[in-house]
Amino acid sequence: MNIFMFSNLSFIEIKFSLLYEVGQHFYWSILGFQMHGQVLINTWIVIFIIVVLGIYTTRNLSMVPEGKQSFIEFVTEFIRDISKTQIGEKEYLKWVPYLGTIFLFIFVSNWSGALIPWKIIELPNGELGAPTNDMCNTTAGLAILTSLSYFYAGLRKRGVSYFTKYVQPTPLLLPINILEDFTKPLSLSFRLFGNILADELVVAVLVSLVPLVIPIPLIFLGLFTSGIQALIFATLSGSYIGEAMEGHH
Repeated sequence: MNIFMFSNLSFIEIKFSLLYEVGQHFYWSILGFQMHGQVLINTWIVIFIIVVLGIYTTRNLSMVPEGKQSFIEFVTEFIRDISKTQIGEKEYLKWVPYLGTIFLFIFVSNWSGALIPWKIIELPNGELGAPTNDMCNTTAGLAILTSLSYFYAGLRKRGVSYFTKYVQPTPLLLPINILEDFTKPLSLSFRLFGNILADELVVAVLVSLVPLVIPIPLIFLGLFTSGIQALIFATLSGSYIGEAMEGHH
């Protein structure tokens, strides 16, 4: 009996360890806090890329867009359409910056993991990769930020009456409605983390086995799925925000 309980406990600990952290990592100790060095490096690289592209594509704007200005205006209109579809015409403009930031950060992060050979950069421990393949530091953080955003949107638009959604259509659904708010960030973070991590693992394994031919189409497939994951995250975030402001009908 004791052996059985010990084996179950060990299995649970192993599952939790895999869930919390996949692969080897290195940390910085700053003011007594352990900080995930890889995620910080990768995140600032992604932010730098976005800032540089933003500055480059918005310099010397003209009334007749062409070239790089046409590209950035297409991206902006694409994000505005997502916001308008999910939130509605009255409120969507206020949320375009947030949804645009979320979409661009995830998109560039995912593509950086698929295109940049991070493994050639040697670290004291661990290896670099897309920021979005780390659940606890990146994808969970983005999901919690979305949760805070739709709580803020609901309270700002509907006031205290926002909390009446938990007892609709019947007070018997109160526990389920509360649980729903916990499952939303979990589903967002697990979906993004799982897809990006799986893509990087599959490509890494195939590159080591067949380094020339087979990985190429998988890399293109990874780029496509990475873009889809950014779109799904931004779309669901907008949907949750729109639902919080409109309430249940």
